[in-house]
Amino acid sequence: MSRTSAPPPPPSQTPDAPAAADASLGHGLKQRHLSMIALGGVIGAGLFVGSGAGIAAAGPSIVIAYAISGLLVMLVMRMLGEMSAANPSSGSFSAHAERAIGPWAGFTAGWAFWFLLCVAVGLEGIGAAKIMQGWFPGSPQWAWVALFMVIFLATNLAAVKNFGEFEFWFAALKVGAISLFLIIGLLAIFGVLPGSDTAAPGLTNLTGDGGFFPNGSEGLIIGLLASVFAYGGLETVTIAAAESEHPVQGVAKAVRTAMWRIAIFYIGSMAVVVTLVPWNDPKVASIGPYVATLDHLGIPAAGQIMNVIVLAALLSAMNANIYGSSRMAYSLVQRGQGPAFLGKLSGGVPRVAVLCSSVFGFVCVALSWVSPDKVFPWLLNMIGALILVVWIFIAVSQLILRRRTERETPEKLVVRMWMFPVLTWVALAGMAVIFVLMLRQPDTRLQLAGTGGLTAFLIVVGVVRQKLAKARN
Repeated sequence: MSRTSAPPPPPSQTPDAPAAADASLGHGLKQRHLSMIALGGVIGAGLFVGSGAGIAAAGPSIVIAYAISGLLVMLVMRMLGEMSAANPSSGSFSAHAERAIGPWAGFTAGWAFWFLLCVAVGLEGIGAAKIMQGWFPGSPQWAWVALFMVIFLATNLAAVKNFGEFEFWFAALKVGAISLFLIIGLLAIFGVLPGSDTAAPGLTNLTGDGGFFPNGSEGLIIGLLASVFAYGGLETVTIAAAESEHPVQGVAKAVRTAMWRIAIFYIGSMAVVVTLVPWNDPKVASIGPYVATLDHLGIPAAGQIMNVIVLAALLSAMNANIYGSSRMAYSLVQRGQGPAFLGKLSGGVPRVAVLCSSVFGFVCVALSWVSPDKVFPWLLNMIGALILVVWIFIAVSQLILRRRTERETPEKLVVRMWMFPVLTWVALAGMAVIFVLMLRQPDTRLQLAGTGGLTAFLIVVGVVRQKLAKARN
């Protein structure tokens, strides 16, 4: 049955209490865990390696591409932060969509995100296995994927504080690596890097070899599309907030601090790369922009150092995605949107949901054994543009819930969307533009078709379920 308004909280519920659906989950995550989950969630292989393809297409204008997509992500996270601080829930945007639009919307957003995370676990496992194969030639890819799956399955079956500790140190390693890269890069740009004979490059790499827009607007568009999907992952912090000691303050602080730090890491590091290294250097796309830059500066063992960092990034993402998918599944069940057995708790952990959410990772073990070269691009096309679907649900939900909250419980708005509703509509327009741009590119058109088919299927199932539930009532 469609919900037209959110029920008021009971008088005994404090502003810091988690949502009722999550009352029996563990609450072992601390503020430091949330802050690092927010930062580490988006610092993955998409930035360390995948950004090389964006640079090869857009040239120096990749900085503009990351700035535009970064602004969109900041708006989305501000909207999500507003709703999650007002009503913390392990269902995050799925629970918000259900309250704002109706059960079918919560069903669609939640299971789409669950599927996205489950597939991403397999993708990250395969990526990590390829690094291990480089260090141990001849070792089978499937064996490494299986090993990583077992490790992180065990981590997520334990108490939530163990997940938090793993993510804290993984994220700290990634954040430290990018911070050090930015410091080294700035010293090199100004020609004061100790022990280096490399002169300050000035604007040579920004204006030479075709100028700032070497491939015109088409190159900028390809770079923009690549950068949008590199930002995916921030949503996990609002899922984790429901299991923190102080959900409201935790999600508010994590969202506020993460946004500007990520802007510096992403946009800043792209600016350093294209300033120091020619954008058309083959190494940028083949070995990754960070390794190419450190090699260019003569940093010893740069390739192996960055391989360790990328491995940590991939393993961190595997850990976080198993966690996020299991909590999303648990929340959906608690709201009557999934099979009841997934909602069973043990020690404050939805262990059945963890096991089921890990199944696809083990499926990837088999796929890696059967066809190790084809499984990666196939999985990538499966998840396509699902993150954009999730962002649309977030924006539409925020438009509705902001007005409802202002009218009924304004004291819950401890985080507020900037310039509401103007910037919410700007974000929705930006998402529509990205969809149009994806339709223009052959590669992303295939991903969009896959995403569209899956989303339509989930909407149909969600609407049918909602009508059946209404008829029973």
